[in-house]
Amino acid sequence: MASKRIMVCLDGSKNSLRGLDAAILFAKQSDAMIIGVHSDTSFSAFSAVRAPILPEEKWTNEAQGIIHVAQKKAEKNKIKFEGIVIGGHSSGTDLTTFANNPGNKIDQIVIGSRGMGFPKELFFGSTSNFVLHKAKAPVTIVK
Repeated sequence: MASKRIMVCLDGSKNSLRGLDAAILFAKQSDAMIIGVHSDTSFSAFSAVRAPILPEEKWTNEAQGIIHVAQKKAEKNKIKFEGIVIGGHSSGTDLTTFANNPGNKIDQIVIGSRGMGFPKELFFGSTSNFVLHKAKAPVTIVK
């Protein structure tokens, strides 16, 4: 039987690190591995070409730092970890597209929520809310 794969959404915020902590707890309980996914949204919304998964040599310094912190935290807890950076322009869409791809075999998604509240969410959207409603795998939102 293949190992369970838990996807954790990483943006470098303290909330995404709380999500990582929850994913580590779940991984310990189910002998799962963690797939840490960061969406690099620096690509233009008008870009004709999307690069879904960026090779490591194309990661920004920020993305490298985010994945490195998560990897060290997982290693400290003896959890297998794979870091992935997606090049796109909309975090919610990028994350759910990755999670819903059957080839990625995602069994569970963990995402931290910033809890911006209704007024900001109305104008800026909510990545965690988008993922919750569009992902096929079970989603855990951590506040």
